[in-house]
Amino acid sequence: MHRRFIRLASLVLMAACLPALAHELDGERRDERGIASVQLGPRPFFLTNEMADGPLKQKLQHCAAHREHYRPTLFSIGHRGAPLQFPEHTRESYEAAARMGAGIVECDVTFTKDRQLVCRHAQNDLHTTTNILATPLAAKCVKPFTPAVFDAAGTLVAPATAECRTSELTLAEFKSLRGKMDASNPRGRTVAEYMGGTPTFRTELYAGPTSGTLLSLKEAIALFKQLGVKMTPELKSPAVPMPFDGFTQAAYAQKMIDEHKAAGVPARDVWAQSFNLDDILYWVKNEPAFGRQAVYLDDANTPADLPTLEQLRAYRAQGVRIVAPPLFALLTADTSGNILPSAYARNARAAGLDIITWSLERSGVLADGNNGSYYQTFDSAVTREGDVLRVLDVLAQDIGVIGVFSDWPATVSFYANCTGQR
Repeated sequence: MHRRFIRLASLVLMAACLPALAHELDGERRDERGIASVQLGPRPFFLTNEMADGPLKQKLQHCAAHREHYRPTLFSIGHRGAPLQFPEHTRESYEAAARMGAGIVECDVTFTKDRQLVCRHAQNDLHTTTNILATPLAAKCVKPFTPAVFDAAGTLVAPATAECRTSELTLAEFKSLRGKMDASNPRGRTVAEYMGGTPTFRTELYAGPTSGTLLSLKEAIALFKQLGVKMTPELKSPAVPMPFDGFTQAAYAQKMIDEHKAAGVPARDVWAQSFNLDDILYWVKNEPAFGRQAVYLDDANTPADLPTLEQLRAYRAQGVRIVAPPLFALLTADTSGNILPSAYARNARAAGLDIITWSLERSGVLADGNNGSYYQTFDSAVTREGDVLRVLDVLAQDIGVIGVFSDWPATVSFYANCTGQR
C-alpha cells in the first residue's frame, strides 16, 4: 500500500510538471501554447540606453527592466532574414529572424535555368551573395570575373566586375553553392579579394564554409511553416528577357502563389510583394484571396519620384490595398530635430492604403551622420544610435504603418512588444 501511494504521488507530481516541462522544451522557455520565447540579444537594450532622455526612453527602459518574455509580432518583418550578421536568404538567416521575433519573414523569389523558384534578392547577384566565383560553376557566369586594373601610380582605372545569374544554373547547381555576406571589392585583383568587401558594421562570423545554406522557395515555405512565421515572398524582376524558355511573367507570378497553395499556406498568411504594378494587379484579378494583401513596393530613389495623392488613390481604385515605400518616403524632420510624418505618409493614409516600410538597421552606425538614402529626408534629426527607436515610434504611432522590414528584427520586435503593436 505504501509503495502504491508513492507511485501514485509520483505520477501526480509528474503530471503537474508536464506544462512546465513543455515550457522548457529544447532548452527554450515556451508560453502556454508551446511557442518559443523570443530571444532578442543585447542590441535592443543597447539602443534603448543610447537614446536621448525623454518619455519614450523611459517607457522602453521600464519595459526592458520588467518584461521577462517577448512574443513574435507581425509588426516585425525579417528583411531577407537577418542580414545584418547572417548571409541573406539562407536557412541560417531565416532561423535567426524567427528567433528574434519576426512574425513575417521574406523570401525574394527568382528562378533557375530549369524554372524552379529560389530565394535570392536578385536573379543576377550570385557573384556577390554566394561563393560561385570560387567554384567550377563560375564558368557559367554571364560575365566572368575581371580583375581590377590600376595605373602605374596605383590609381584604380577599371573596377573588378562579374555577373552570375540563377537563370544560368539548374536548381541542383544552385543548391550546391553557399551564401556569403552580400559584398564585393571593386579593387579586387583576385577572386578572393573581389569576394570580400563586407562593410565593417557587419560580420563574416556566420558566413563560414559549412553554413550559408541556400533554399528553393518550396524549402523556404516548409521552413517558415516549421518556424511558425508568416510569409512575404517578393517576385523579383527577371534579369533575362521574358518569356524565358516559354516562361511568361504571368506564369512566374502564378507559380509563386501556387507553391504557397500547394504547401497548404492560407492566403491570410502571405503578403505577396512586387515592384511591378502589373504583378500586383495580376494577383488582384486572378488570385483575389492573395491579392487582397499583396504589397506594391515603391522604388523611388528621391522624394521627387514618389507618387502624388491622385496616383495613390488610383492604386487603391485598381485594387491595391498595401503600399511599401522606403523609409525616407514616410519621414521628414523639422529644425528642432523632431522626426515627423511626410506628405507622402499622409497622402497614402488619405488614399485608404495600409503602409509597410523598408529597411531598418541597414545603414550601419547612425551617430556619425551621412546615413545614406534611407535617411535622406530626416538625417538631420538622427544623431545617435538610439534614434532608430524614435524612427520606429513615429512610424508606428504617428503614421500607423502595419509592419517594418529590418535587417535585425530583434529591434522591431522589442519595440512592438513594449508598445503594444500586434
